[in-house]
Amino acid sequence: MSDSTQWYRRSMAVTPAGVHSPVRAFRAVGGSPRVIRRAAGAYLIDEDGERLIDLIGSWGAMIVGHAHPAVTEAIERVVRDGTSFGTCHRHEIQLSEEIVSRVASVERVRLVNSGTEAVMAAVRLARGFTNRSMIVKFAGAYHGHTDALLARAGSGLATADLPSSAGVPAAATGATITLPYNDLAALETLLVAHGDEIAAVLVEPIAGNMGVVPPTSEFLPGVRSLTQRCGALLIFDEVMTGFRVASGGAQALFGVDPDLTTFGKIVGGGLPAGAFGGRREIMQQLAPDGPVYQAGTMSGNPVATAAGLATLKLLDDSAYATLERRGALFEHGLRQRLVTADMTATIHRVGSMLSVFPGTAEVRDFADAMQVDTQCFGQLFHALLDRGVHLPPSAFESWFLSLAHDESVIGELLSAFDAAIASLAAAQPV
Repeated sequence: MSDSTQWYRRSMAVTPAGVHSPVRAFRAVGGSPRVIRRAAGAYLIDEDGERLIDLIGSWGAMIVGHAHPAVTEAIERVVRDGTSFGTCHRHEIQLSEEIVSRVASVERVRLVNSGTEAVMAAVRLARGFTNRSMIVKFAGAYHGHTDALLARAGSGLATADLPSSAGVPAAATGATITLPYNDLAALETLLVAHGDEIAAVLVEPIAGNMGVVPPTSEFLPGVRSLTQRCGALLIFDEVMTGFRVASGGAQALFGVDPDLTTFGKIVGGGLPAGAFGGRREIMQQLAPDGPVYQAGTMSGNPVATAAGLATLKLLDDSAYATLERRGALFEHGLRQRLVTADMTATIHRVGSMLSVFPGTAEVRDFADAMQVDTQCFGQLFHALLDRGVHLPPSAFESWFLSLAHDESVIGELLSAFDAAIASLAAAQPV
């Protein structure tokens, strides 16, 4: 029995399913997760010492690669002065300044401990600012495990959703409406009928939790126009895309300014952190200036903010150009191989985010994404894992490149795909 397997069995004895977040459990692809000992650059090293090219990237957080010297040095320097103060310090101020300077729509920002917490606070703030209760989200979008947002799509445009998790009372999602992503007509119909009840429309500017699904050219500008018309706030969930697809996030990439934005992942440089921000008059409704309460003992943690700031300082225009070039190289190589193998699949990429949807011809929304051949994906997942590539263990997650995925690593990846595809073809019955 491998060391990794032994460690996982120990975890099974003390933790539900042996994991501390469900998507790590391999339930969607079969088998048991590798237990990782350490990581460096573009690689994970498991408890058996096997080196794996990492396309998870801590779900997008590790954009500069694992254990980058500038980030680890910042952490080591700050941690010597204390790990938590519970009061103001320079690192949280500097990170806040950096966020405000990069994101045009953010005039004020508040730091929190996770993307989930950031979205939860932004939704509460939107309700407090507008004095309305209804929230619109889009099917297939994941905005953290807040009760009100764990809702599935209903059958009617204005039908309040039912919970999609046990333990969430129906009342918790009673003010949540779910619509199809990229369906501007559906949103317009809803807002014409119920716009004066809608506090906010919450959207991932690039969907990343049904696989990568970019917005159509008219979708985000249309959502912006419709929300302004009815007085609802527009919240961009940039927990995944913030500082990944551009210095100013997806909103800079598409030229659409939301009222509020949520951040996570990269903003903590690999440590637990999140943030939300927006226009000054909205943010000033937060306590102690205003009546909307939000607080957190560990918010703006000095170690996490130092790591986040060190990471952002590495992400200049040259870094984003590099990520785009390498992402395009990887995408082109994948497309060539799928065509050669006569495999039907949709590939979506925005910068250093990429997804492959086996068995699909087009993916515009969650309904399209759900047509993915999950059996084929599971086979591809394990064929690649056996050849030293670790994908996210789900067909409905983004793959992430980092600055550490240089041309040599991209070459390794494509060689592994060659071998994996060949092995799958050989296994097919004649």
